[in-house]
Amino acid sequence: MKPTSRRALSIAALVALPLVALAPPAAAVPVTVNYACQATALGTTYPATLTQPLDVSAPASVAAGGALSVVIDPQAASIPATVGTYTLKRVQNLTFKVPIPANSTYVSSSLSGGSGVGATNLSVSGGVATLTAAGPVNGGSTFELPTITLNLTAGAPGTIETSLYGTGFSDPGLTATGVVRVLFVDVNVPAACYPSPNPAITTTIVT
Repeated sequence: MKPTSRRALSIAALVALPLVALAPPAAAVPVTVNYACQATALGTTYPATLTQPLDVSAPASVAAGGALSVVIDPQAASIPATVGTYTLKRVQNLTFKVPIPANSTYVSSSLSGGSGVGATNLSVSGGVATLTAAGPVNGGSTFELPTITLNLTAGAPGTIETSLYGTGFSDPGLTATGVVRVLFVDVNVPAACYPSPNPAITTTIVT
């Protein structure tokens, strides 16, 4: 396939507290997570990379058994209208996953903000918070995923580290479907991504 077609396919690779004091809120810190991505179309697989900037916050410390909130705020991004000679019509059915951190217990969660991504929902199951955005995000537009807030209870003395979800293409933490115009046909291009590397994006000391 032509290099421009490969680039077109790659673009598709684009949420009762305990009776203790709540840990003081922390200032948001900008981080960037790199994803390895894989897009598939017409029986062919194409590698891609994606960088996701985030603003994240969590308290520096919390007492064992105390309440804390972890906030993950994906930053605004733009979708190009064209890639090479091909038209990117839209991106849809996006999912973005965050594990509930080890040494913490999930209490509740919420979404706030976001724009241009259609209907959104945050669900938590099996220790993973999953943000879904139906889209569509049209080619040439700017969008922003909602902010995820996870309300947790701290476990034993030690640390609570937040990272993003995903271990490989068969267990991705970010998925989406791009719709690319190839000649006179709209081609669905599913993409799967996982963070590589996958560092901790927040760390809280449990005392």
